[in-house]
Amino acid sequence: MTSSSQEVNSGPAKRIAAIDLGTNSFHAVLVDIYPDGSFRTIDKLKEMVILAEKGMENRLSRDAMDRGLEALKRIKFLCDSQNVETILAFATSAIREAENGGDFIQEVKEYTGVKVRAISGKMEAEMIGFAVRHGVVLSDEMVLMIDVGGGSVEFIVGNNEELIYFTSLKLGVARMAAQFVSSDPISEDDITSLRKHFSKQLAEVAQVVQKHKVKTIIGSSGTMENIGAMIASRKSLTANMTLNELEFSADDFLEFYEDFIGLKRKKRKKIKQLEEKRIDIINPGVVLLKYLIEEFNIESLRISESALREGMILKYIKEQKEKLNLDLLAHFEDPRKRSVYELLRKTNWPEAHSKHVADFALQIFDVFQDELRLEDSDRDLLEYATLMHDIGYYISYRKHHKHALYLIRHSELLGFKEDEIDIMANVARYHRKSTPKKKKHKLYKRLYKSSRKKVKKLSGILRVADGLDRSHYQNVQKLEIQNEKDLVKLLITTYGDPELEIWGCLRKADLFEKVTGKKLEVYAVAEE
Repeated sequence: MTSSSQEVNSGPAKRIAAIDLGTNSFHAVLVDIYPDGSFRTIDKLKEMVILAEKGMENRLSRDAMDRGLEALKRIKFLCDSQNVETILAFATSAIREAENGGDFIQEVKEYTGVKVRAISGKMEAEMIGFAVRHGVVLSDEMVLMIDVGGGSVEFIVGNNEELIYFTSLKLGVARMAAQFVSSDPISEDDITSLRKHFSKQLAEVAQVVQKHKVKTIIGSSGTMENIGAMIASRKSLTANMTLNELEFSADDFLEFYEDFIGLKRKKRKKIKQLEEKRIDIINPGVVLLKYLIEEFNIESLRISESALREGMILKYIKEQKEKLNLDLLAHFEDPRKRSVYELLRKTNWPEAHSKHVADFALQIFDVFQDELRLEDSDRDLLEYATLMHDIGYYISYRKHHKHALYLIRHSELLGFKEDEIDIMANVARYHRKSTPKKKKHKLYKRLYKSSRKKVKKLSGILRVADGLDRSHYQNVQKLEIQNEKDLVKLLITTYGDPELEIWGCLRKADLFEKVTGKKLEVYAVAEE
């Protein structure tokens, strides 16, 4: 495996774009692929085209084709301006099924130079499954992944180890709206017709879900993201910067359903989390989700922002591994760890120092976890925040703690909820200089009260741990912690003179002393 400095200095191996030509919208994502096989998004463009404006018919209308061509011209212009080397473009349900879909693909090639591949529903489902596994944290528990598009819905069952089932069914929201929705607001008769249709179409999916005792749905793409955003707004969940890993209960959805399903178009239009061009087609997706929850006994739902586009990129990286000379050994199965380490490598992190400080921080955490009422999940956030606390050096030494805050919040870390990203970013930000102040620090003030408390406790620990490696040369080889009633003693064994580490630790002990209510003392002890 190449070193972190070599990876940063070598830069991206290639810049590519992935375009998903869906029934409702065309999505493009531009990414840099790095020598370790990771990729970083540099730009995105989404064009709502509504290919099936009159439902899923046998032919694409001339207007729909023209909208698609104009959208792809804009996407191609973006790709050219960003010096994209390779464009991957996959067409899904609407184009795949239309008798003149081939004509549209040919026109795209002639007018834009983009070569479009019409992929099968099964291939689409498989790539979506890989993307979801890449982008969210899964365990050994089987989950149902669903990607609700305009023409089709992909259903995938799998866990962190494998995908055991995937299929694509013609249940997309544009198709269902044209076929079953005849009133506004949607009538009970329309809902009954939709549910009967779902029951027939989903018999096989139901068997797989029941067999594997699935309790969780992970939804991707626009319809699911819009639903997630509306529920997040209602429940005051943190989802301003990312919907990835947003989690809500089946009860949360059912409450939303009761309030939403009876709304007329005029009221739906006022909901800012609902995209304008989904106003007329969202209801079948909402009814589908209610059906799945009730019939499959689903307990919780999560959102994945990774979908077909990311699956296309992952497939390309796998296929081009040897040609691009990529070292995929740097990958981690866990999306959290993988995305954190990808960011660390790209920012040329001080690896030895950061890992050394992380060891001390976790040692202190383990002693004080119960006393500070911290959860096991907080330990992971502390570890990752500590590993990333000095990545701000990548921008400049001056205010590097604030640069770290920015980089962590804006780096699309996968597998984390938005409030977890905010906690890590703030913990890293407060590893030096000022301690958290609600009145002075706007980003800290925006956090929920519970998150602010965690930031104080975790950054208090990080400040002490960071002080123990003030020299950045790992002088402290051993740490012993004595936790007494009103006093905490840190006994350190060092390779050389301990004065700098003692000074560095005590200088940053104020927040730790405040959250523990105890005085901190540091003593050097002789090596046995």
